[in-house]
Amino acid sequence: MGFEYVDKIMASPDAPQQVEALYRAIEDEKKRRRDFREWITPAIKAEFINGQVVLHSPVKKRHFSVTDLLSSLLSFYVRFNKLGRVATEKAMIALTRNDYEPDLVFFSKEKYDTFSDDQLLFPAPDFVVEIISKKTASIDRGVKKQDYAAHGIREYWIIDPFRQNIEQYVLLSPNDTHYTPPKTFGLADEIESYVIKGFNIPVQALFDEAVNVETMQFLINPPTL
Repeated sequence: MGFEYVDKIMASPDAPQQVEALYRAIEDEKKRRRDFREWITPAIKAEFINGQVVLHSPVKKRHFSVTDLLSSLLSFYVRFNKLGRVATEKAMIALTRNDYEPDLVFFSKEKYDTFSDDQLLFPAPDFVVEIISKKTASIDRGVKKQDYAAHGIREYWIIDPFRQNIEQYVLLSPNDTHYTPPKTFGLADEIESYVIKGFNIPVQALFDEAVNVETMQFLINPPTL
């Protein structure tokens, strides 16, 4: 990560004043973040992003349908194979500066086993899914994608319920801070998770209940060679 802006500040005669102003702004943001955490309740869908509270509208049917169909498959697969745990909607992910409530997250067993029963704030998961809308697309493809990569979230899916496709972003190395260019999968494709080994499903299973049930049956009783 480059810090070229430091050289620019230090080249300015009022560098101390700029640094002091930045410090005050950061402290003010920390206070607003603490206030946000005290204010938010399970009934409110909101996130704290770059110093601002971002409220989300109630989701439409196409959104919660995709969430339900994906979470049913992924939760079963993860629990059946004792890989960790999946959480949806209201798991608050606390990163360095921002607090997010992704549509779906996966924590490996190693991480999940460290959580207490009363824990409210969680560290960066291993896998995140966001289901975009017209209002959230710029955030999901912008600051969230950048932040998720910077915090080592190894796989990120952006699901578009309108186009019925999935963009898959991955970190190929633990030292990477930027995702590889995305691969896009449509209804005719199958997608395999990079992080959750063996989780390979048809994209259509997230948009068609009958295909979802067939996929679940396949996960329960995979064919033997």
